[in-house]
Amino acid sequence: MSKLLSAVKVGPYEFSHRVVLAPLTRMRAEQGAKPGPLMAEYYAQRTSAGGFLISEATIAAPDGNGYLGAPGLYDDSQIAGWKQVTDAVHAKGGRIFLQLYHAGRQSNSQLQPGGGQPVAPSAVLHGGVAYTEAGWVPNTPSRALTLPEIAGLVESFRTAAVRGKEAGFDGVELHAANGYLFDQFLQDGSNKRTDLYGGSFENRTRFLMEVTRAIIPVWGSERVAVRLGPSGTWGDMSDSDPEGLFTYVAGELAKLNLAYLHLIEPRVLGNVDDDSKDPNPVAAQLIRQHYNGVIIAAGGFKGDTAEAILQAGNADLVAFGRDFIANPDLPERLRLKLPLNPYDRATFFGGTDVGYTDYPFHGRNAAAA
Repeated sequence: MSKLLSAVKVGPYEFSHRVVLAPLTRMRAEQGAKPGPLMAEYYAQRTSAGGFLISEATIAAPDGNGYLGAPGLYDDSQIAGWKQVTDAVHAKGGRIFLQLYHAGRQSNSQLQPGGGQPVAPSAVLHGGVAYTEAGWVPNTPSRALTLPEIAGLVESFRTAAVRGKEAGFDGVELHAANGYLFDQFLQDGSNKRTDLYGGSFENRTRFLMEVTRAIIPVWGSERVAVRLGPSGTWGDMSDSDPEGLFTYVAGELAKLNLAYLHLIEPRVLGNVDDDSKDPNPVAAQLIRQHYNGVIIAAGGFKGDTAEAILQAGNADLVAFGRDFIANPDLPERLRLKLPLNPYDRATFFGGTDVGYTDYPFHGRNAAAA
């Protein structure tokens, strides 16, 4: 029997299968970083009865965006749009967690309030791009956060989590991967601080742990989760001891009784495949030894490779990205072993319904679904 298509419990929720919609930045929010009807349709299409979805990265603070068209929950005006999305998912019998993020240094002044500098743990020059009205542009050099600003960001994440509850989400995932702000604090290639947020594993993990602990009273620990990218280098990320760092982070998170830990496997870096073959990657197989709760694995999985990681016991659910973009009925296609629609990378980021809500369901078109 397929483990991928078997039932599983995550926090207080029972799911009928283990195929998860990965958090996918699609940049279709309306003016003011507000979700609209098109986003609600997109998520509803990818909802199955007893299925689990994770929202795209959602901006937690006004200075936290790296992509024009990304949605937010840093303002009360954004709640109603997200309520359309969660209502649509719940109407089809699914559950959806809110993924909160802050881009940190992965941004451009065109996206910052008053045209200011992006913020980061430390002012370290790096590569990478942001998306603005001018298209893809280089990131603007960042400045180091002050201690009061860090405390303010902890509160920003907490209030965004409160708004997420008001918007009808079923839980919250913190995006601590892909070179965004949490990841920038974790890894010593980007964190050069000498205060209580830099240096040791404990100090570099402090910001993530403070935010996690701040939102647990809002949601309860069993509805809070964290996403990590232990082998990720997207955004010029690096660490001198990734195995030591991320096994430490996993061990600390294991103490909090979270809903799950979401891990990006090393085959995907950002949004592109990495064909280098690290014989000893920092990935789910290693992290499993330090985290005894539910693990979701993501990273270029197909049906057979998803089944394999579940059977090996290194993950409990698998998040699918590109194939879920192109196949709104992916769980059913996997169950029936049906062919998959090919995805169109050119329509991943921004645009209209094309490459977003117009992918066909098996045997019928999306409009009839």
